[in-house]
Amino acid sequence: MSFENYAIIESTLREGEQFSTATFNTSQKIEIARLLDAFGVEMLEMTSPLASPQSEADIRAIVKENLNLKVLTHIRCNKEDARRALDTGVDGVDVVIGTSPQLIEHSHGRSIPEIIDLALDVISYIREQAPHIILRFSTEDSFRSREADLLRVYLAVADTGLVDRLGVADTVGIALPSQVYQLVSQIVRLTQLDVEFHGHNDSGCAIANACAALEAGATHIDTTVLGIGERNGITPLGGLIARLYTINRAYVSKYNLSLLPEIDRTIARFCNLDIPFNNYITGSSAFIHKAGIHAKAVLADPSTYEAINPADFGLSREISIGHRLTGWNAVRNRAQALGLNIDDDTLRAITQTIKQQADISTLSMQQIDDLLMGAAQ
Repeated sequence: MSFENYAIIESTLREGEQFSTATFNTSQKIEIARLLDAFGVEMLEMTSPLASPQSEADIRAIVKENLNLKVLTHIRCNKEDARRALDTGVDGVDVVIGTSPQLIEHSHGRSIPEIIDLALDVISYIREQAPHIILRFSTEDSFRSREADLLRVYLAVADTGLVDRLGVADTVGIALPSQVYQLVSQIVRLTQLDVEFHGHNDSGCAIANACAALEAGATHIDTTVLGIGERNGITPLGGLIARLYTINRAYVSKYNLSLLPEIDRTIARFCNLDIPFNNYITGSSAFIHKAGIHAKAVLADPSTYEAINPADFGLSREISIGHRLTGWNAVRNRAQALGLNIDDDTLRAITQTIKQQADISTLSMQQIDDLLMGAAQ
């Protein structure tokens, strides 16, 4: 299990660029990189320098920032991509090639033996040119690949002793957590190498699959801010943090959690998005309590209905009052916040008034305050 010892590879500037409304300029990429560095992610993955002249220039600009995180670039499995990547001065190169029957037929057209020969040639070249660079080799579409083919490729690459980690990719988001656990644990056992998991969210399993990978011994998880990426994106940074936090707060203590709201807002602004109301941690309703029995318990001890403490993220909870489900404990708490001394019987009567009026239309906080202050006079 790698919950105590894992690294985040933040791919907003690679996978995230593939999102439908993401077109980051250089200054925006620098701002994103600085925020993620301040948050504490260990690695930042950027688009291949061969994608466009500006992509290459942006990699060089980020490298010049001299951030604490390691800057990686993601390339196809060929020497020209590798040469161009190494020339940018990145800390690491992430090599990928498809191994599923679909990608073999419709993408590169190579057989498994040809994939192995190419992979060995490219990683040998990279290691010869840059002995100390971080080097990852990943299959693409791992979960539609034949297991025997995957293991042949991984073992051949691992046997060279040239790569630092192997990558597993649920490229079309079809894997179950049990499948991720089985494959990752097998690769860890057979190769003894670090394993990275890249999971798409097409069927809503990206966070669960990332955690299954960690349980199986994976050491690196790819994320993007708000989960942006190709189609439905990949494991969201905030979602992974939320999941690990609820297992053990210590698993995310190395990160500057209070920066997460700013990071989410920044990407939402750059991509012209609204943060979903139910987004992990930073959604508008994430810490709103409404039902009377919930409000009563939360006012006594927030942990009764909160697995995540909003204060750890620089946020606060809200007790919703002006509706038909409200309880008198929530109304009393509001009166106390206003410094009003109102007896319990009166507070219960005000609560009934709120419920009756709310059956017609939800009350604003100002309307509730007016009722409370009127009763206190």
